[in-house]
Amino acid sequence: MDSSKMTSSHPDIIELSKLLNRLPIHDIRPDEVKFRNPNGVNLKLNNFKAFDPSYSGKGMENYGKLDKQVFDEFESDTDRLHKIAERIRAVSQDLDLAIELYKINEEDDRAFEIREGTVIYKLHKYRERDSDIIKRKKEREFQRLGRLPCEACTFDFYQKYGQLGYKYIECHHRTPLSEFSTSTTTTLKDLALVCSNCHRMLHRKVDTLSVEGLRNILAS
Repeated sequence: MDSSKMTSSHPDIIELSKLLNRLPIHDIRPDEVKFRNPNGVNLKLNNFKAFDPSYSGKGMENYGKLDKQVFDEFESDTDRLHKIAERIRAVSQDLDLAIELYKINEEDDRAFEIREGTVIYKLHKYRERDSDIIKRKKEREFQRLGRLPCEACTFDFYQKYGQLGYKYIECHHRTPLSEFSTSTTTTLKDLALVCSNCHRMLHRKVDTLSVEGLRNILAS
């Protein structure tokens, strides 16, 4: 957008405000009128002018460190930025999906490195909770191996806990967050069976760490 058109009354700013308010992130809004309103959205966007080399003006002075981090990350990778924005926009337009994502607790994952954003991360966790395909994944692996070991560390719940752990294992979606979309169809090969500890470690760097990468960390 032309920086001269970045005003709270611009149609694009108004539409962006509506989109942000539709996202399944904030169930608590201290001020319904001011929350993500066009004025606030416009001010946030104008913060980027302070360190945009293509902008000849001075820009806002009260920007935060995160504003600069976001700008630096995407300034030279606009293709990835557009892909993420399209995925987030698709979620905002699917009311049924948004309702399901609202139900997903972030489980204190705020400390995790989720570069692709909370919306896509929730979509990742939503795909991991497809009980039908998870059941098929477990059944296939159990028929193949006769047990359900963790694909990262080989931990076996049944071996450790006996009958209590029989056929228990968690499922991790292998697809990188950068490739997740509302149209993503989960297949058996997209899922990895992992123990609870390895699953948490994978989610700490969910957009960069693969099951194979975690396995290599453990081996070293």
